[in-house]
Formats: sequence, structure tokens, C-alpha cells
Amino acid sequence: MTIARTAWRFLVGVKDLLVLLLLLLFFGVLWSALNNRSTVSVPGGSALVLSLDGAIVDQASEQSPLQLASGGEIGGQTQTRDIIRAIDTARGDSRIKTIVLDLDTFVGAGEANLQSIGTSLQRFRAAGKPVYAYATAYTDEGYYLAAQANQIWVNPLGGVVLTGPGGANLYFKKALDKLDVDVNVFRVGTYKAAVEPFTRTESSPEAKAAEQALVDSLWKTYVADVKRARPAVDINAFLASLPKTLADNNGDQAHTAIAGKLVDVIGTRTAFDAAIAKLVGDGDNKAWGNFNGIPLDDYLRGSSGLVSSSGPAVGVIYVTGNIIDGEAPRGQAGGTTISRAIAKALEKNKDIKALVVRVDSGGGSVLASEQIRQALLDAKAQGLPLVASFGPVAASGGYWLSTAADEIYAEPSTITGSIGVFAIIPSFNRSLAELGIGVDGVKSTPYSGEPDVLRGLSPQTKVMLQTSVEDIYRRFTGIVAQSRKLPVAEVDRIGQGRVWAGTTALQLKLVDGMGGLDVAVRAAAKRAGLNGNVRTIDIERPQSFLFRSVAALIGGGDDSQQASRDPFAKLAARSRLQLFSALGDAGAMAQGPTMQAACLECATLGSPRMAAAQQGGSWLAKAAAVLR
Repeated sequence: MTIARTAWRFLVGVKDLLVLLLLLLFFGVLWSALNNRSTVSVPGGSALVLSLDGAIVDQASEQSPLQLASGGEIGGQTQTRDIIRAIDTARGDSRIKTIVLDLDTFVGAGEANLQSIGTSLQRFRAAGKPVYAYATAYTDEGYYLAAQANQIWVNPLGGVVLTGPGGANLYFKKALDKLDVDVNVFRVGTYKAAVEPFTRTESSPEAKAAEQALVDSLWKTYVADVKRARPAVDINAFLASLPKTLADNNGDQAHTAIAGKLVDVIGTRTAFDAAIAKLVGDGDNKAWGNFNGIPLDDYLRGSSGLVSSSGPAVGVIYVTGNIIDGEAPRGQAGGTTISRAIAKALEKNKDIKALVVRVDSGGGSVLASEQIRQALLDAKAQGLPLVASFGPVAASGGYWLSTAADEIYAEPSTITGSIGVFAIIPSFNRSLAELGIGVDGVKSTPYSGEPDVLRGLSPQTKVMLQTSVEDIYRRFTGIVAQSRKLPVAEVDRIGQGRVWAGTTALQLKLVDGMGGLDVAVRAAAKRAGLNGNVRTIDIERPQSFLFRSVAALIGGGDDSQQASRDPFAKLAARSRLQLFSALGDAGAMAQGPTMQAACLECATLGSPRMAAAQQGGSWLAKAAAVLR
């Protein structure tokens, strides 16, 4: 038996070794292939094809290999910085004659990112190069980008469906009551709506009034931006007369869009491709049509030599998604991950002379937000100027960490503020009793085993938590007051958890100026005494080797994995993103750290994040499963 057992162990060991060797061989070959891809050649007189499948975000989420392999009906994610970098490079690239915006499967983006991309497209047009847009159907975000084009095409079976910002939040109080789950909430801030889904069946009048003011401001900015790009378009008038105009055109949405001067040409994809081919010549890539073009990723690779790779630089730190304690993948803001990335970048790259922290986050953990703020202050202590750039959302914890900056820039549609703090802890004493499960034990002090989610929180613990929340709110307002040079009483007045649009935030002195990431980079470079076009270095967690390997193998996917081209299906896809985002944020808050500075209403108004849809296992879902 001993000999047989030894032989068996030997064979198992040989098998494991062979599997390991095969895996090493596979990834070695893959690594070699990835690093020895042929150099991309940018064809002369060609079109830069921006085929925007899915959502535009500040930092793409790192999906698992299984998620990559399975694809998804709402497409992928494209980073704002990549789009702007390509457009700005193409502006001075004699090989690029025009830009084609393929918005057929574009789902959406935060309005602030749309503004930044729109500004870049206008710079491209100012250089004498035209932009053409095509989609079967345009919704709000897609039409914003299309409005920047010289000519907008729409499919005969499509149209333009504009709805404006806004959306529904979920309120769980009745469901929690049915599950006999108690939610213990401790908060500061009249407008801190983040906890209302757990305590109310609908929004409070104060929170609803504040959110209404916010969406009105965002819509006003949207309408003005479109009017500036296409003076003949009056969106409010178009929407006001839409039922009649639609009836006059026998329900034909494409001709209704023509009547409203929202689009220029009704035509099929084949007709559009033929029109572009007349400008740039024929091509042989059927992915976008038989015209002479190059896609975004290939162009970034093929034009890398046009971008400086040496000399003084501005480091750009990305803080995106929910702010959480510890490590986190791309698309989320791990306090430890980001603080380590900053320290490592400054240690290894002495070319970095200034920093910009780019924020697209509605907040999260107070401790993680403070950890990132301290890392930024440590960088400033080394003599580096620091400027904050706000993307679609920079609220609560996102604003907290940004107080380390010397200057703050936002877009007019940035959602910011939400200066408030809360703690939320569920307890299951009633639900356990309903199931016939008893809970008992002993204590050495009133705080033994607290916070006790099984028996319910003790009165002493409730007092301690509320006092702690009030203390952190005082710290929050104190940090903002010191950073923004405002009286604490004024910060408290404009705080209270209320969310503001960027234009209002500028008036309230919560930000210093309007502009995108490029404006913040120039401001940081100026503070560092750098002249001319300064290169940037991205400071973030690198993509894992496995993710890059699988993504390279899978590629962009086919049309079956892309978002629908139908206008109402696009609206449904966007609504699903908002729903998933709200569910993900609610679950993250409920199972996250005790003390949080987070903005729930930002989920339905900020960047569409598919990562939120992948969050699971919240205490609410678990309770529902147990008590079903």
C-alpha cells in the first residue's frame, strides 16, 4: 500500500507539473504575441473611426475573464482620455482627413465627459477637418456628440429620442419591514438622501427639491451646449411640439428629426459609408464600411510616436467609482491601491513635476477617502503642485479627498458637493425571532459584541455612532473651510449633504474654474513652471496580465454582443445601467464601512458604470434569500 500510495502521489505531482508547464507555455506565447504585434500603419488621407460601443467612462472597469468571454448586451467601456488623446493627436496629423462618429451602439456617458469630448471635437473642426456622425437612433448622450459634427446622418428606421436627465431611485423600506429587518441610520445633513432608500418609501421633499434643481441645471447646460454647436436646433421647442410633429410625419421619427433640424441626412449605413468613401477613398475593413479608415485603438498605437515620451510631465491620478477600504481593481477606488500607486509613481519617475487628481466618484468610505487625501498631501509635501479635475461626479468622499488640491476645476455639468456623513447598520433581531431563532449571550461592558446586528444595537452604541457621525461631519466641513478659505458656517450652509451642478459650485466657491482634464493639466504645469505642451503620465493600478491577455484574445466582439440600435431599446439599456448602479451603490453602502460619505442620487445622474451591476451579495439580497 505504501508503494502504491507513493506512486500515486508521484503521478499526481507529475500531472500538476505538466499542467503548470503548459500554462506557463501558453502565457509565455501569449505574452510574446502581445509584445511583438506588428506596428500599426496609419493610412494617409484616412478617417479616424470612433466606434463607441457601450459606455464612455473615466477609467474602464477590469472585468473577469468569464465576463469578458461572455460579452454583454450593453457593450464595453471606452475611456474618455483615449478618445480625447486620439482626437487631439489627429487634429495635427496630416494622415487623418476626417473623423467618423459611429454611435450606433453607444449607450451613454456622464455629461461632463461629453462636454470634454465635445470641446475636443470642436478643436478638430477648427483645424479645418470635418466630423461626420451616424447612428440608427440617437438618445441624449449620443446626440450630444453628434451635435458637434458637421453632418449628422440617421437611419430611415431610426430617429432622435431625447428625454433629459433624471430617473428613479429605489426605496426599500416596505420590503425591509416585510423582512423584519431594522435599519439603524445615523446621519448629518438635511439633504443627505443616501440613507433615504432604507428609511422611506419615497424621496423627502427636501431631497426631491434639491435633486430637481440639479437636473434642471444639467438640462439647461445640455440644451445650451447643443444650441452652441447647432444654432438651428431648439431642443425645448422640438420636445414641446413633438406629438404634433410626429403626427404630421405619420409617426416617422427620422423625418421628425429632419423637421426639427436635429439631423441633416436620412440614409442607410451603406449610403453613409459610400459618402465617406468619396472623401477618404475606398478601404477593405468591413468592420465599419469599405472606406479608408482606422479605428481608435489602432490609431492610438499607430500615432504613439507623435506623443512625447520623455521630459517633464504631469502625473494624473485616477479616482473612479465607489471609494472603498484596502485594495480594489480598476473602476473602483481602493484607498490602499491609490495611495500606493501615488507613492510608487513618485519614487520611480522623477519626470513628474506636478499632479492632477482626476475624480469621477460619488464617494464611499470616509477612511479610504482620508487615506487618499493624506497620500495627496504627502505628494504635495515633496514640492509638487496639485490640481483637482472633476469629471461627471465628484461628490461626498470624492470631494473630501479633493480638498488637498491647490485648485479645483469642474465642467458645468459636474455633479459635486454632497458634503455630509452617515452611518448605516442593519440589525436582524426581529427577522430572527420571526424564524424562531433565539439570540442570547453575556457582556462584560455595554459595548461587548457591539454593534450587535443579531440582538439590535444598544442605546449606548447608538449614541456613540451618532456622536461619531457628527464629529466626522465637523471634520469634513472644517477641511473644506480650510481648503476653500470659507467660514465653517458657510460650508455648513452649502453642505448638509446637498448636491450641486458645476456652474453652481463655482458660484459657491466649491471649485475654482470651469474646464476639463486638459485645463487642469495646464494649470498644474503652470504652477510647476512648465511651458508648452506638457506630457502626462497616468498613475493608476495597471491592468492585470490575465485581463490583458484574455481581452487581446477575445477582441472587440461581434454585433451580437453590442448594444441595441433601436432607440427605445437604447433607453431601456440606459435605464438598466441606472438600476444596476443604484442597486450596486445601495448594496455597497449597506454592507460597506460604518462611516461613509457617499452620494446615492449620483448613481442615476453620473457616469454609467457596468461595474455596479456586477456587485452582488448585499445584506439586503441575502436577507431576502433567507426569508423568502
